[in-house]
Amino acid sequence: MLRGVRVKLDPTPRQERMLRSHAGAARFAYNTMLGMVKDALDGKIEGFGWSRAELRRIWNACKVRVAPWYADNSKEAYSYGVECLASALRNWSDSKKGRRKGRKTGFPKFKSRNRHMKFAYTTGSFGLVRDDPKALKLPRIGRVHCFEDVEKRVGVGRVIRMTVSCVAGCWYASLCVEYPDPAGLGKTGGGTVGIDLGVKTLATLSDGAVVENPKHYRRNERKLRRAGKRLSRRVKGSNRWKRAKLAVQKQHSRIASQRRDTIGKATTMIARTYGHVVIEDLNVEGMKHDHCLARAVSDAAFGEFRRQLEYKCSDTGTVLTVADRWYPSSKTCSRCGTVKAKLSLAERVFVCDNPDCEYAREGVDRDWNAAKNLEHYVAGSAPGDGKRAPRSRKTTSPLEVGNAGTVETRTKQPGGA
Repeated sequence: MLRGVRVKLDPTPRQERMLRSHAGAARFAYNTMLGMVKDALDGKIEGFGWSRAELRRIWNACKVRVAPWYADNSKEAYSYGVECLASALRNWSDSKKGRRKGRKTGFPKFKSRNRHMKFAYTTGSFGLVRDDPKALKLPRIGRVHCFEDVEKRVGVGRVIRMTVSCVAGCWYASLCVEYPDPAGLGKTGGGTVGIDLGVKTLATLSDGAVVENPKHYRRNERKLRRAGKRLSRRVKGSNRWKRAKLAVQKQHSRIASQRRDTIGKATTMIARTYGHVVIEDLNVEGMKHDHCLARAVSDAAFGEFRRQLEYKCSDTGTVLTVADRWYPSSKTCSRCGTVKAKLSLAERVFVCDNPDCEYAREGVDRDWNAAKNLEHYVAGSAPGDGKRAPRSRKTTSPLEVGNAGTVETRTKQPGGA
């Protein structure tokens, strides 16, 4: 199985110049070959294939003429640029012919030096350095110091690919590590839990646990606004403009790191604690079309939450079930099974339409009710027919929560939300 390990590099000034040179080489190969593809489409030159092997063959044939300085950088940098172009052309072609899911992919565009600083190693002597746990070997660049113990993070795995990128002025190495497949992986106990994702609370669990939504973008929005205003007042291309732009990038990077840390801790806790996890299949892209929710949904990062939960459940042996997208988990009463006809987003307290149901008199927290329905969801069942376990005691619902990841559960009270 393959896993990713991302570490921050600490290059010297000379090494940083070489890293930028390699990223520029990858971008130059991409733009050069894209220009030749466009010339072939316009009939200016003879046509050729768009496969990775064909593009690399043409690049090797013309690199001495178009890039006489090509020997200053590793050949892997140019190969990465050609690989990216082949992938972009394939995605465009598949999207045009209807063989690719998702939104339509446009024809590749030329890359700018202000946005694309990345290259990769796939062959050659690269990766860990023996007897030097805090270093990585990059061909043509040499030993580059790292801020953390790479050898400890990689463990028994084998590095098969290394992608080097620059984010907000900092250089990172993303290692694709191959590990042996786990044998007989399985978990006993832990119970079943349903998880309802939301904006008010990031995740509400059916056992009462609540992961608060820190709303990192909203909390740092004022800093972003001030940094963007400072950037807009600078002359584009000047040194002060570059420093102001770097400040904006660092602020965005900090928000992304905080969001990734919150989701990482929550998904790790869930995967290690429970034996069976049930989540809902959300249409995140459709939710972003609502201008009132788009920013909050993007800040919550539901897709990243599910992505991390999938591979962590696979690692720990936890069974992950994804409920059908049209399963009415929020509209269904977890006590009697009655399905409401309508339930607006503003209604945070679920009140059952069945007058004989206890929840018709007292109500229950909307998110917890949905999580409870997901806990007893059976894949393949009809909407509203979620299987429910018999209850021998009074249901409890979360009424008050503390910090992110901590829970306080109390017995349901009349009118509780």
